[in-house]
Formats: sequence, C-alpha cells, structure tokens
Amino acid sequence: MPCVSRPSPKVRIVYSDLDGTMVGPRGSFWLDAERRLTDEPSRALLDLHHAGIDLVLVSGRTRLQLVEAGRIFGADGFIAELGSVVAWSGWREHRVLPGEMPSSYDGRTPFDVMAALGIPDQLFAHFPGQLEWHEPWHIGHEVDAMLRGAVDAVEAEQWLAAQGWGWLTLRDNGTLPISRSTGLYPKGLPAHVYHLMPRGLSKGLAVRWDLQRRGIDPADAIAIGDSISDLEMADSVGLLWLTANGLDNPDVGAQAAARDNVSVCDEAVGLGWAQAIRSLLT
Repeated sequence: MPCVSRPSPKVRIVYSDLDGTMVGPRGSFWLDAERRLTDEPSRALLDLHHAGIDLVLVSGRTRLQLVEAGRIFGADGFIAELGSVVAWSGWREHRVLPGEMPSSYDGRTPFDVMAALGIPDQLFAHFPGQLEWHEPWHIGHEVDAMLRGAVDAVEAEQWLAAQGWGWLTLRDNGTLPISRSTGLYPKGLPAHVYHLMPRGLSKGLAVRWDLQRRGIDPADAIAIGDSISDLEMADSVGLLWLTANGLDNPDVGAQAAARDNVSVCDEAVGLGWAQAIRSLLT
C-alpha cells in the first residue's frame, strides 16, 4: 500500500496514540504538559464526534485496558499492544495478530510462548540494572512483553537472534517522565518503554489491516502520535501529526523530518492533539 503525501479533504477516520499524545501527565485528558487544567482536548473530541469522523485508539495498552478507554472517549475501535490486537464492532470482535512467531507455536499467544521460554528474565539478566518489567502495566498482555529501562535496542535484538529468537524485536514506545524514576535512568536521561514482541507487527501494519477491513482509502485517514512506533503509522495514512513532545527524542525528530507526510504540532500532548483534530474541522 503506497504512502499518500496528503490526506483527502474529507477525512473519515483518525488513528490516535493514547499515552503521551491524547492524554498527558498521569494519563489525564485534562492536564497539559505543564500539568495545568485544560478542556481544549475534550472540546476537540466532542467536535470530532459531531463531525461524524471515527476515532480508533492505537496504543501499547492491552485489549482490556482499551475497552474502558474506548468507552470513555467514544472510540469506534482500537489497536492494542503496539499493533498486535485489533478490535471493532463495539469490542465484540477482535483479532490477535501473531506476526512472525513460528508456526510451531500456533494456538498459543506470543506472550505465553515468551514466558514459557523464559525470554524476558534472560534479557533482564543480560542487561543487569538496565531493564525490567514495566510494572504494573505489563500485566494482562496477550502478545508483547512490556518493559522499561535504557538499552541499545539493536544490541538487544542481536542477542535475541544469537539465542535463536530472531523472530522477536524490541520496540521503543517513547520515554517516561524523569519523576517516575525506578533507578534505570543512566546519566539522568529518561527511561524508555519497550515492547518485546514478534517481528511483522507494528502500529502501521495494524492500521493498514484495519483500513483494508473497513474499506477506507488511506488518503481518508490521519494518525496522531509522539513516538517512533507512532511514526510507522505515517506509511498507512494520508498524514500523521506528531505532538511537540515527540521531538524530545532526537531519533523521533530525525525520522519525522525524513517523511513528507508528517506535520509537527505547536503544542505537546493533549493541546497538540487538539490542534491536529482542529485541522480536520476547519
């Protein structure tokens, strides 16, 4: 599916990241990046619904977590675990995407396979003091193992391949605030959230799958996000808006600059998200 450089005048659907994009500090829809109260995101969301444009949440959160978030925000569907689980029809239908997990494990979820093989614990041992479970949000996953810390993802993947687990990848889903330090912050830099998961899965590929299922042209869709994993959605939609806080990560800025269908919001988190929504309604 080719990338379209600009959305059509009539956007039909918005794929939005949640944490660090639609919601800000403390996972709140009502706080801006400076923790000041604001109702701008909520007013933009209401106008989006009045315009009849569908909202699909795309997140590293689990399916059960997104059911509740989807109800609150009036979403038409969601993509959970960083592109691993797609849900629709009022959450009654969903598909778990296995990616490149070997067929010998068919019938088991990727998370159960990784746990049975002891892969996360062995990865922690290989990077002592640098990687751990992203508690308590790692509970309830079907596909990915949600971790936090500060490691070289390329080095981690090389180690995985050397153990015979080259079908796995370690995806970066953005940084954590310094205030939430767990002792894994080298040189005062924020830790990252990582998703250990099968290759062949991404937010972008899941968005593409969902658009095909819906019969919607990619030009009639936009995406909003803040991380490297969110930028992958740009390949499947007409335009991706990057909230300003995404530029805190130099790698995000570099990858955004390399794409011709990424626009950077003036504001961070919810206020930036509202700007992206307003761009559809003017």
